[in-house]
Amino acid sequence: MTKRLILMRHAKSGWNDPLLSDIERPLNERGRKSATALGVWLSESGYLPDEVLCSSATRTAETFRGLGLDTPVTFRPELYLASPSMLLKTLKQATGDTVLVLAHNPGIAEFAESILSAQPDHRRFFDYPTGATLVCDLPIEKWADAVPRSAHPVDFVVPRDLTD
Repeated sequence: MTKRLILMRHAKSGWNDPLLSDIERPLNERGRKSATALGVWLSESGYLPDEVLCSSATRTAETFRGLGLDTPVTFRPELYLASPSMLLKTLKQATGDTVLVLAHNPGIAEFAESILSAQPDHRRFFDYPTGATLVCDLPIEKWADAVPRSAHPVDFVVPRDLTD
């Protein structure tokens, strides 16, 4: 049995309203376009999740909506600026076969590096820019068995690969 994990950093957010707290910042125009492009890429590539675990921040929720997926989503406050250990702890509670975790740097990038047995061949993997998305497979039957260095990279993309 194999489980598929998709790790996505939220799309590009705006900083133009100084009255908003960090958790309230929305996507900017480029971020909205990127989210749409990522949704198309997930669909066309056959990487559709059956469960989404999403940070409760405005920019992650807006990224999820922009993907255009008809997938059950759980907004999790503990995923806002989560550490790799919190991301793993949350993932272990997942129930789907293909799970999308939508969160923030630096945690999502560090978690992506720590869960993989080998890195994908992409020059932007280690800086994990906004919208960066890793698809990987874990040789497990249930998410509770997920451990670091066990996932095999399947694909990695950044929005500029899709929009430029």
